Amino acid sequence: MTSNQIIHLLPYQKPFLFVDELTTISKDGMIGNYTFKADEYFYKGHFKSNPVTPGVILTECMAQIGLVCLGIYLFKDEISNRMPLQIALTSSQIDFFLTVAPNEKVTVISEIEFYRFNKLKCQVKMLNQKNELVCRGIISGMTKLTKNET
Repeated sequence: MTSNQIIHLLPYQKPFLFVDELTTISKDGMIGNYTFKADEYFYKGHFKSNPVTPGVILTECMAQIGLVCLGIYLFKDEISNRMPLQIALTSSQIDFFLTVAPNEKVTVISEIEFYRFNKLKCQVKMLNQKNELVCRGIISGMTKLTKNET
């Protein structure tokens, strides 16, 4: 399964899609990138004279790349048989160290901690363009395959 195929299967669209590309895809984890464009909707109010990317959006970016993309890859055989995958975020614990400005590209690195009983838990970290640690933590979600009604 390719980067573009995984991104196409994500249950998001602009303006809430925070994945540009996946550079490493494996059963053990994901590495992907996203560039926060200057015209993103959330910069208009966060903050008035000094826009920075909200922590909740950074967490969402890490969840989309590190958890949802990985879940899609882990279920690639079932998904190819027309069984959509649902992934619901169940918990996150993220520590923040640096801000992310408009037009900044970030890299998300995810390593699977465990997957059992339909729970996927990953160690995730985000690096900026200077390879500095922006944030890191643990994100978990529950997975479920659903049958198409068609």
